[in-house]
Amino acid sequence: MDRECIRQMAVRPDRLKGSMKARFNGRGMFYSYQKGMPSSLSQIFVVMVAAAILFSSGLVAAAEKPGKSEELLLDTYHRNVSKMETSDFGLPLFLESFERDHTVHVDVYGIFDYSLSRVAEAVTVPANWCDIVSLHPNVKACTYREKADAWLLTFYLGRKEYQPPGDTRPVFCQYQNVAQQPGYLDITLHAERGPFATKDHRMRFEALALDKNRTFAHVSYTYSDSAALRLATRIYFATLGRDKVGFTVTATGDNGETVYIGGPRGAIERSAIRYYFAIQSFMNTLYAPQEQRFGVRIVDWYDRTIRYRRQLSDWNKQDYLASKAAEHDNQMRLQEQIGTEFH
Repeated sequence: MDRECIRQMAVRPDRLKGSMKARFNGRGMFYSYQKGMPSSLSQIFVVMVAAAILFSSGLVAAAEKPGKSEELLLDTYHRNVSKMETSDFGLPLFLESFERDHTVHVDVYGIFDYSLSRVAEAVTVPANWCDIVSLHPNVKACTYREKADAWLLTFYLGRKEYQPPGDTRPVFCQYQNVAQQPGYLDITLHAERGPFATKDHRMRFEALALDKNRTFAHVSYTYSDSAALRLATRIYFATLGRDKVGFTVTATGDNGETVYIGGPRGAIERSAIRYYFAIQSFMNTLYAPQEQRFGVRIVDWYDRTIRYRRQLSDWNKQDYLASKAAEHDNQMRLQEQIGTEFH
């Protein structure tokens, strides 16, 4: 992140009398402060922080142990079977998170009612990940290409509301099928650089066969933190994001109301669940005819998230569907420009 951007972010929000404008020039996002315009914290911070939280979000796991992944995932399943049966989500799903050394760790585990082979058919196709991640409100488009025997994905990150790709922040990832065995699957998406000077982002999806019709799934994320990201999130959660919460229960209020975790940890929990539901919605809509899948998929994803109103219900359904329809058209055009058949 540029020093000038950090300097501008350090200004007290109540002293800002103009607004911040974001501009993409083909190499990255640049910000400029304009005087004489209505003050809007939304314009100043949300564009910047949404991108950082999106890929600095989610899904952070403990260090991987080579050769032990399948065994560790099976052990996790056995230790948490009862937790999934009584989950507050109302689904066989649970989330774990903690903070340490300026980094938030979140892991999401759940059960898909599909065989591992069917899950593998979907998630081992690199292009399918564009249809998965673009369900997230902050992913405005995704494209893929094959280069030097590797699959490269580009995620275009931005605000929750509709944005054309040219107004977003691209993050470049490499798809890797780490392990694919009869009873186990391990896939990673790796980005060397991310928003706000973060680096070494690794999104991981693991799947373990439970029986012929069920698969235990794990979504996690790791990344190297940065001072710029910590500054951005500190400002955001002291202002616009102060009322946003995650899923971890921290206390019970005096009136008996449940108190949930807030701040960066809460934001990352929300994003983690959104990604998990995106994978599930992709799987659940493969039955539909090809030309109808996208429309069915965005409805399925929205209907899943709306059940958790306190954490995830921050957008009108028609607005979400309309925005995603327009962004999907942009995504198709971008993919056509690359010259690779869009799946």
